[in-house]
Amino acid sequence: MFNDKCLLLSLSSIITREQVLKTKVLITGASGFIGRYLVAEALRRGYEVWAGIRATSSLKGLPDAIHCIDLKYNDADVLTAQLAEHVRKNGAWDYVIHNAGLTKTTRPSDFILVNATYTHHLLMALTRANCKPQKFVLMSSLSSYGLGDEKTFRPISPDDPQHPNTAYGKSKLLAENYVREQSEFPYVILRPTGVYGPGDKDYLMEIKSIRSGFDFAVGMTPQRITFIYVKDLACVVFDALENGKILNRHYFVADGDIYTDTEFARIIQELLQKKHVFRARIPFWLVYIVCVLSEGIGCLIRQPMTLNTDKYKILKQRNWVCDMQPLTEDLNFKPQYNLRKGLEETIAEL
Repeated sequence: MFNDKCLLLSLSSIITREQVLKTKVLITGASGFIGRYLVAEALRRGYEVWAGIRATSSLKGLPDAIHCIDLKYNDADVLTAQLAEHVRKNGAWDYVIHNAGLTKTTRPSDFILVNATYTHHLLMALTRANCKPQKFVLMSSLSSYGLGDEKTFRPISPDDPQHPNTAYGKSKLLAENYVREQSEFPYVILRPTGVYGPGDKDYLMEIKSIRSGFDFAVGMTPQRITFIYVKDLACVVFDALENGKILNRHYFVADGDIYTDTEFARIIQELLQKKHVFRARIPFWLVYIVCVLSEGIGCLIRQPMTLNTDKYKILKQRNWVCDMQPLTEDLNFKPQYNLRKGLEETIAEL
């Protein structure tokens, strides 16, 4: 009996040490579409996960095996005090993934506030509270580059100058600049292209439209578009964190294939086994009117709308092709999902 008790105490001690030694990661925006997959991948890899979510956010779909924290981004001093208290009680996070952000709003100025200013506040608070991570990942966007070459359709290069033409893209570029300007901890900036998967709402609109028998494309010239399945994106994030050689770098994230908007729609049609779909290409001027009206309705009801004047510029852009070579070379990235496989899994879970 004595030996058995000693063995149990010994095992308990081992378990406790393993728990203490778990790598801790903060994932902001954890309740959103991408955030939930980041949480799942972190748990799969054995991290102690801290989910940055608002008190009003839904926890549906988030596992019990996480810690939640409501970060007060709007006040840098309050946020600093909050993080200092966290460090006192729990220690600093090893890694921080800043995924929280705004993708649509009724007020364009909110993009700068949430995507850029709040990022700046978090960066300052991490330093001031002695909560500096071993690495900081910023989830940015291909939109931070603006228009690509729409004559030759040359892939947008990470070395190209960044001239975003949307309020959203400008806010993401400003957030990137805040990250690059600080020197307290190393960082990685990731710029995903079109992210899709189960739980996404934007591409769900097109799937529902085609299921109903309609496919409306924007502009007379087909868009060149690229995608990344959300599970592959989550793997890239943690591969970048765990690779000690990837410091102060920035990458585009896509699966490496290029599609036209027509090809994208036809894959969806095939997977839905929809025999007949009415297709039409809508001229830019008409799409613009729809976006203006939609935005106006959103302002009246105080509800962000998917179609708005900022979104119009994204829909109008013809070249969403990006250079994947740096990510492939540095991280040996090989996506597990091509577009057909990813859409098949997405549609199966609708």
